[in-house]
Amino acid sequence: MKKLKLFFLVLACISINLSITAQNYKNFKCAIYCRAYEVNKMSDPNWLKNAWDTISKQVHVDKIYLETHRDLLTVDDATLETAIRFFKGKGLEVSGGITYTINESNNFETFCYSNPEHRQEVKEIAELTARHFDEFILDDFFFTNCKCDLCIAAKGNKSWTDYRLELMKDAAANLVINPAKAVNPKVKVIIKYPNWYEHFQGLGFNLKDEPPLFDGIYTGTETRDPSSNQHLQQYESYAIFRYFENIKPGKNGGGWVDTGGLRDIDRYAEQLWLTLFAKAPEITLFDIRQMLYPLKEDLRPSWQGIFNFEEMKKPIPLKDGGVFIPTKMARAAGYSLETVDKVLGKLGKPVGVKSYKPFHSVGEDFLQNYFGMIGIPIEMVPEFPNNEPVVLLTETASFDPDIINKIKVQLKRGGNVVVTSGFYKAMEGKGIEDIVELRVTDRKANVKTFSTGWEISFSENEMLIPQINYLTNDSWEIISALDDTNGWPILHSADYSKGKFYVWTIPDNFVDLYNLPESVLNRLRQVVAGHLNVRLEGPAKISLFVYDNHSFVVHSFLDQEVSVKILLNKNENEITDVATGEKISGESQKSSFGNPKMDSDVKLFEIKIKPHSFRGFRF
Repeated sequence: MKKLKLFFLVLACISINLSITAQNYKNFKCAIYCRAYEVNKMSDPNWLKNAWDTISKQVHVDKIYLETHRDLLTVDDATLETAIRFFKGKGLEVSGGITYTINESNNFETFCYSNPEHRQEVKEIAELTARHFDEFILDDFFFTNCKCDLCIAAKGNKSWTDYRLELMKDAAANLVINPAKAVNPKVKVIIKYPNWYEHFQGLGFNLKDEPPLFDGIYTGTETRDPSSNQHLQQYESYAIFRYFENIKPGKNGGGWVDTGGLRDIDRYAEQLWLTLFAKAPEITLFDIRQMLYPLKEDLRPSWQGIFNFEEMKKPIPLKDGGVFIPTKMARAAGYSLETVDKVLGKLGKPVGVKSYKPFHSVGEDFLQNYFGMIGIPIEMVPEFPNNEPVVLLTETASFDPDIINKIKVQLKRGGNVVVTSGFYKAMEGKGIEDIVELRVTDRKANVKTFSTGWEISFSENEMLIPQINYLTNDSWEIISALDDTNGWPILHSADYSKGKFYVWTIPDNFVDLYNLPESVLNRLRQVVAGHLNVRLEGPAKISLFVYDNHSFVVHSFLDQEVSVKILLNKNENEITDVATGEKISGESQKSSFGNPKMDSDVKLFEIKIKPHSFRGFRF
């Protein structure tokens, strides 16, 4: 009888575990970060239980991060242990977190790492956290913006960038990692990098030397409203994760999104989707407080996309037979993650046009994200990519002192190089003229008419571009901007050895890339990304994500439904929507550009995309 009871007890446990597992997302883990302010409240068992009950009914959570310090608030040992026991009792993974700020609301006031007292406090916070957790993560603020007299004296004649890079590398090793591991040899220390990667080095974030020191890194994929003060384009939620993955392969733990800067609910969902399209193994929702924000009606968009506001708000059935009415942002997260999880399992490893961004480089800030927004799949890498059909270089690549030689090697083996006008101008007088003699002048042209050689098209708005001069018949315009009887190259081509060298003229305002006519965008996509096995034709603000297993995703950031064309190899006859199973047949089409040397015959597939929505396909 005892054996029979034991059998049924084990069977019941298995059933419970299967029931819990059935709720899991299949292709990623979901975590929630808790600030020290909210962790401090967890000493109240009623607050803790009510918060967790509300959230867990609306989004499935696998892991919790409990912060020990923020803004000089340090959570006491007893409260930490209470929270740890509670969440472990719910079957969650539990990790720690630290935010090294003195006053976040005061322009993100950080600790002064030149100040001996502050350094000691930083060390003690790391030691405290390591006593409670076998893993902890540093939130966005492990940098320094201090320019006190101590810092000024310690900096001496160094630049602020050089001084802070050295200072924070030392702080990482000697104030955080080593002290933590001395207390708890098993502890893993993770650094989360925020979304402003172009400017990291100026405040001491060291993408070159820090990732090897830490056990792992984490990616801030928050892009929020692109019109807000950071002006980050939506595509960055994808591109930044891929860049950091290429910095520390296999050790980029996940992406991190908050609810800030929203005009409509789709903008929140898109950040989660794009992070996961980049194949993040974990998504962290910042934070438990934000998950408890009410679902406001003013977040409902005026369009209807794949994120269905009414569907999201439907009652959720509970195991006891009851229902739960979702009213919090946690449900927006849960609904978004359920939607994308249906597609992710069919996608392979992301591939894209390799764009080289050296460590600690600046120039044409965040430009690769604008390229992603016009349908060019981007894969940023920290080292010059060898053996690629096409390498894309923006002004940041000019920080590599050996860049000209690397370009020549690429061209001599038959590969192509596409550089921006900003890169070419930065390299003038440094050997770039040995490849092609151009001059990116300081004169500007105000243009709205364009020619691809066989088609004239117009943008709705005029845009300013730099005027580029070149030697007639030494290099050739592929795409031109026209102004009455004058004109300037938008895409310029020069032969060098076995390869082709292209110069892409970037508008003064990067947003004007979105105003380029479709024919111009299609020609740019063909030259820059034509070596990929999937290509997009259509307007701007449509992104294409390509994978190595004959799958791809198309995402529209437009406010209205749009039809786009997908170009595949001529032998492909149909594509299948991986979420619905719908099959779409293709039509044979000659090259869009009239010259068979520029493009082989293709098979064309026309698809419709709802506003702020995505579709995934296999072929």
